[in-house]
Amino acid sequence: MSEGVGMDQQKVRERFASLSTAHLADACIRAGVAVRCAPAGVQARVGAVKVAGRVAPARHVGSVDLFLEVLERHAGPGDVLVVDNGGRLDEACVGDLVALEVAAAGLAGVVIWGLHRDTADLRAIGLPVFSLGSLPTGPQRLDPRPAEAPASARFGEWLVGPDDLVFGDEDGVLFLPADRVEELLALAESIRDTERRQAERIRTGTSLRAQLAFADYLARRDEDPELTFRDHLRGIGGAIEE
Repeated sequence: MSEGVGMDQQKVRERFASLSTAHLADACIRAGVAVRCAPAGVQARVGAVKVAGRVAPARHVGSVDLFLEVLERHAGPGDVLVVDNGGRLDEACVGDLVALEVAAAGLAGVVIWGLHRDTADLRAIGLPVFSLGSLPTGPQRLDPRPAEAPASARFGEWLVGPDDLVFGDEDGVLFLPADRVEELLALAESIRDTERRQAERIRTGTSLRAQLAFADYLARRDEDPELTFRDHLRGIGGAIEE
């Protein structure tokens, strides 16, 4: 991982295995870190439904040579190729050959703000691929290459790069700052454990309303209309909503 990150990528993946992007998003809210979600349509399409690793950014301009350059000069084992194709729905920008090359280089997966193709071949390769979907045709263009092409990627409204980690699962894709990852994973684990205890108590007969003293909250809100549910939750240590 990049210099200054206090945890290696294997440990990140091991800890993420028992977490979700929802837990991480809640951890960001609690820590005051921007919640940088990929656009909602970006989902796991083939391979494993979980991926985590350092961002290896690539801005697609119509040719695979940029991906090869990123693999040759910038990416390392365990990274995730994060492809910025501007959310285009008129061309696929990653296919089987790129996926094979990414897998051979030891990267953990591919996350695309755009489309993929060669779905059957990608499924056989087994590399996690997150995208907006698939389309048979590749690019029919070659645009000027921006200077920042291998240094950063635009993903929806967010600009991401090697100082970020990307996490993906069934709920979608989330980007975290690498220098906060240990703090955010710890918070996410705390949130997960609290929610699991709450779920188990619901199953054994104690409603969530009872656990969260919801009747007390309503009574207090009657006296103080500015009291928010989140204020109440913070006071009792509840984990939902944030």
